[in-house]
Amino acid sequence: MTGILTLAGLGLSLSVDAFAAALGKGAKGNPRFRDALRIGAVFGFFEAITPAIGWAVGLVLSSWIAAIDHWIAFVLLGAVGCNMLWMAYRNAPEDEGVEAAKQQGLGRIALTALATSIDATAVGVSLAFLNVNILTACVVIGGVTTVVATTGVMVGKRLGVWLGRWAEVLGGLTLIAIGTIILIEHLAA
Repeated sequence: MTGILTLAGLGLSLSVDAFAAALGKGAKGNPRFRDALRIGAVFGFFEAITPAIGWAVGLVLSSWIAAIDHWIAFVLLGAVGCNMLWMAYRNAPEDEGVEAAKQQGLGRIALTALATSIDATAVGVSLAFLNVNILTACVVIGGVTTVVATTGVMVGKRLGVWLGRWAEVLGGLTLIAIGTIILIEHLAA
């Protein structure tokens, strides 16, 4: 069973792209804490539901690939982590729609939140193979993302957008580390 601390680490890793987007949101205006909390809650909501979608897909496939589930978790987490590192290296938004969504408006915030939570769907597939209580995982991941994105808006208000790249690097490395730990634990068992 995956522990709360591991899920919190996973939540932190998954929320760095939300943090980066929230930094940009905070840097563009003069948001109040209430605005930052609203933005954080939207990011948290999407980050919470996408692992559940991936988990459901993973459950359907689990009986066919149970013997290699740890390899699948390793590859998926590693791929998402490497993609985050690549995006940080390129220092570019995923697409123009995501960049446009960083502007004001709940619909645009939701679009950004959805775009930044797509990687959590792949992680949800991995969770289906790991005896994880998906409700707990979604609550922890969503809660962590809410706090991280809210903080990102407030930090962005003060420090600007340049922190986003380093947050993405840390998140990518953390996902790769979690995938590696899962693989090592299963191979050692």
